[in-house]
Amino acid sequence: MEELSARHETSSAAELTPLPVAPPRRSDAATDRRLIDAWCEWLCALATDAEAAMAAAIAYGELSGPARDQWLDALEQDATRVQVPKIAVYAPLLAVEADADRRDRMAIAIATDAMDVTPRFPARGLKGRARDGSYVALLVTPLYLDFAQVLACGYRPDRGFFWVRHDPIVRHAQVACEGDQLDGVVLEGTPLRSLIDDLALAVLAQRRAGREIPEALRAFADLFGPGVGDTTP
Repeated sequence: MEELSARHETSSAAELTPLPVAPPRRSDAATDRRLIDAWCEWLCALATDAEAAMAAAIAYGELSGPARDQWLDALEQDATRVQVPKIAVYAPLLAVEADADRRDRMAIAIATDAMDVTPRFPARGLKGRARDGSYVALLVTPLYLDFAQVLACGYRPDRGFFWVRHDPIVRHAQVACEGDQLDGVVLEGTPLRSLIDDLALAVLAQRRAGREIPEALRAFADLFGPGVGDTTP
């Protein structure tokens, strides 16, 4: 979606560094150093490139249990070679990992990192009114470092949602700002609490009308209260 995250065109490090099916295997003499260097370069991209982070989540999510363990082994072994916050290399994996032991292993690795991983921006909201009286809105919430997740929607508080889109990870610098347009509507800054309340009314109207809550909203269920994460109207 161009309006969501196309303010600045950036080259993707994920395109420059080949996506590994699995981390390169180690051996005393046979490991190709170039493969390890490419692997580490790709890991470094996870701290700045949202496309690389999404690719990591997809690739890791498609692996078997033993292959995931191998991936985590490689991360631990290469920790001193990759000078980026550990949350950058583990967060995409945590997003798709359900196994408790692996999640604990990753959480411990992140907790031992001395680098500052505090999100570098606060949550914010943007909103605009269309000619037909409906609204478009953008809700931006921090994930880690310079990454955010973005909810974009068209709605009326008394009628519910006309469309909803969710960008699960994007660099904050690429998110639309005040004065940009979304679906032809100029966005203005709006108090975050006011926007959340407005969207909560739209959720209520959606349910009262017997319509299913859009899947994209469920990533923000904690903001809108009980019922948003339900699969039935």
